Amino acid sequence: MSRTWVTLTSGPEPTVAEDAGYGQAPARKGFFTDTSVCIGCKACEVACKEWNHVPEDGLTFTGNSYDNTQALGADTWRHVAFVERSVPPALDHDGGGLVGSREGVQWLMSSDVCKHCTHAACLDVCPTGALFRTEFGTVVVQQDVCNGCGYCVPACPYGVIDQRKEDGRVFKCTLCYDRIGHDQTPACAKACPTESIQYGDLDDLRLRAAERLETLQAQGVTDAQLYGESPDDGVGGAGALFLLLAEPEAYGLPPDPVVTTRDLGRMWRDVGLAAVGIAVGLAGAFAGRRP
Repeated sequence: MSRTWVTLTSGPEPTVAEDAGYGQAPARKGFFTDTSVCIGCKACEVACKEWNHVPEDGLTFTGNSYDNTQALGADTWRHVAFVERSVPPALDHDGGGLVGSREGVQWLMSSDVCKHCTHAACLDVCPTGALFRTEFGTVVVQQDVCNGCGYCVPACPYGVIDQRKEDGRVFKCTLCYDRIGHDQTPACAKACPTESIQYGDLDDLRLRAAERLETLQAQGVTDAQLYGESPDDGVGGAGALFLLLAEPEAYGLPPDPVVTTRDLGRMWRDVGLAAVGIAVGLAGAFAGRRP
């Protein structure tokens, strides 16, 4: 029996790959990044570049802490943030992810990546089909189909996808689609020495993240929180979850991301109603004219 699939623009979508037309798809895959054990080694950045042949960047000294790659981009598919901030002494911890902490100063390390959203605006606005949903629920760019229009860049609520200046095509993390299709771990997770980056079935990762959060909070790390795990958030839940040790803004993450195409259905309905109203008004005006 053929399956009729739907594309939702908001809310939970538990069978995201099947709804994209894959029928009996495998379990959805994703990442869980536990920032509490990230040591900022950047092994994930290097492994990502080596496996995916991503061009070098970040060799220019920026003066921005110890981070010279600065942000995710077309040539940085994994980005390890070094966040140094002043905090009240009562919030300092020894260990628990606050690397190199001292009185009044807090170090936060986090490896950021594409979120592979349940509702991916980049995919929704792509006019050529260069972006597509895989059978694992991830979102991948086909560079040989991309025409460089750039519509996906402002559509992403996380600012992940980016164009290369040389030819205008867009690039981002593929969650190592070529590796996971052969039951291999993505390069970044494989290289992580502390298992800060974990890969697996998304449902299992959500359970693992919840357990880790409970452990940290029981140890007194009260600021710990999960990010991207809820199917009820503005993108329908992410395929990349994060355990943070501070508010999302400290890591440069939007506190309440919303897929930019969420209201398209309502907008088109409003446009249709307005057009009907105009048509009825014009018809009435012409009908009321004297011969």
